Amino acid sequence: MKKYEAVFIFRSNLEEADRVALFDKLKGIIETDGSVSKVDEWGLRKLAYEIKDQREGYYILINFEASHKSIQELDRITKISEPVLRHLIVRVEE
Repeated sequence: MKKYEAVFIFRSNLEEADRVALFDKLKGIIETDGSVSKVDEWGLRKLAYEIKDQREGYYILINFEASHKSIQELDRITKISEPVLRHLIVRVEE
């Protein structure tokens, strides 16, 4: 299993309960055959440029280990999740 780091930017006007539920769903995908080592909520930050009429986004950084199959599913789900403005998943060199 390889180590990864991901950043998710959620809509700023998303209710906290909805954001937590969606993030738990994303964590659940990772934890099907991997493990989360660290979650760092950066909170509300100004975006460098406007995305989908949003000037701010709620940032969450997560470090985890997962299989390639989980990464593909995580990427697929975040692409079709409307409340996620942007996401980036990168492999961490050991």
